[in-house]
Amino acid sequence: MMLSQMVASMDEATYLRLRDAAETGKWPDGTALNEEQRGNCLQLVMAYQSLRLTEHQHMEMGPGGELVQKSKRELKAAFSGGDEQEIMRTKL
Repeated sequence: MMLSQMVASMDEATYLRLRDAAETGKWPDGTALNEEQRGNCLQLVMAYQSLRLTEHQHMEMGPGGELVQKSKRELKAAFSGGDEQEIMRTKL
């Protein structure tokens, strides 16, 4: 099976499990990944991000396999969303 076919058939839950495994070096049950498994997970995660995701995090693979990095200003704008609400106010 080609990598693109594998990514096309992968659901989001599988992607999230693979992403967590690549980040932590462990499967969800706590079993450690060997180097080959971690490399394969990372390759699948990067392919999924490149081919399937449209919203980019701070640093991830974008369309065409290009590394996408957001600046601090872009991250602040994304997190604020322009819809800021006051959560709590205190007197000091």
